Amino acid sequence: MRLVLISDTHLPVRAKRLPDEVWAAVEDADVVFHAGDWVGAELLDELEARAPRLVACWGNNDGAELRARLPEVARVRLDGVRVAVVHETGQATGRERRMDEAFPEVDVLVFGHSHIPWDTVTPRGMRLLNPGSPTDRRRQPFGTYMTAVVEEGELRDVALHPLPPPTPVG
Repeated sequence: MRLVLISDTHLPVRAKRLPDEVWAAVEDADVVFHAGDWVGAELLDELEARAPRLVACWGNNDGAELRARLPEVARVRLDGVRVAVVHETGQATGRERRMDEAFPEVDVLVFGHSHIPWDTVTPRGMRLLNPGSPTDRRRQPFGTYMTAVVEEGELRDVALHPLPPPTPVG
């Protein structure tokens, strides 16, 4: 099962659209995860139409329409792998311990908010993944997204993909 992970797209505020490379990955994926901060509902509509399966949550910059359509925490089981998607996990210091306590039944936690890519394993063995942002790199050298594979009940081949700068809103 091929996965694409994105977050913090902030469309149409930070960019006009997702980069073509991300759309190509979406169309090649079996499951797409979005960890919140959509800002506008147009991308949600487009991902629902184009992604084979979408697992997504709302973020702190998402208004009433997105919060009505998406959960604060989305959960799915993929080939036995228990995945949750949430926008915020708090400060980096102590994150692994806090997430072990907050999500004891989860194998993989996809999150966003910081726009900073993150890939660690908690003391309990949960994988924490933040794909960064494909459209608002903030303090990072590139916008980013992640891909991964779920195979035989395991998460494998997690990869972070850097992107060229997005087209500015103008």
